[in-house]
Amino acid sequence: MTAEIGLVELERVASLGWQGTSTQSLGDWLLRAGAGFTGRANSVLPLGSPGCSFDEALRVIADFYRRHGLTPLFQVPVGPETAEVQRALTDRGWEAFNHSLMLVSDLDVAMAGCPPRAGLPAAQFSEQPSSEWLAGYVYRGSALPPSAVAVLQNADNVVFCSLTDADGLAAVGRAVITDGWLGITAVTVPQSRRRGGLGRHLMGELFRWAADRGARQAYLQVAEDNQAAIGLYDRLGFVRHHAYHYRRPAGG
Repeated sequence: MTAEIGLVELERVASLGWQGTSTQSLGDWLLRAGAGFTGRANSVLPLGSPGCSFDEALRVIADFYRRHGLTPLFQVPVGPETAEVQRALTDRGWEAFNHSLMLVSDLDVAMAGCPPRAGLPAAQFSEQPSSEWLAGYVYRGSALPPSAVAVLQNADNVVFCSLTDADGLAAVGRAVITDGWLGITAVTVPQSRRRGGLGRHLMGELFRWAADRGARQAYLQVAEDNQAAIGLYDRLGFVRHHAYHYRRPAGG
């Protein structure tokens, strides 16, 4: 069952599916920078020990992000494994924000929730995002910065999926396979095309693509306040594995 995978193992899988373009190890911790595009690609993932005192780790982290012109940021999975990190950051005044969920499902369960539908466009898959795909991916309500493409492409076994019909681009999504896990990101359906089943159809196409390539489980990361997306994922059989949030220095 997917829910039996540990927090640390699942976060390491997810970290390979969405990476910074520059990384540095600090003991078991992973420091990531990607020119500021997305929190996941520009934050510290503190799993295990940094191999030094916490304050020394903060000095190394501050230097790493200074070199990349970024404010230090932590992505903190919430569980017993990170309780010490959470306490240390709280004691030093680091603020928590952007609370999110890691959801998981067995792939056969998810596929059963979205069988192929007649009348909807077949998915098109590419190893690189086209200009049309990039225009269709809406990140936090704004156009993508130039640095986005490098982050989006920086993974093994990555694919960019789009649905197009007579009315134009209907939906886009990105998927990766890591150690038998399908990770889905960047799902976007234009506002004018919603409520027509395109989101569910896109997910089903991605599930079938991954199953054909040996994937057996799937994960998603979604903001806690995105109730529309969470409702869809609930209907597809996804369950909460753990929560995570970001931490930034006070006033950062």
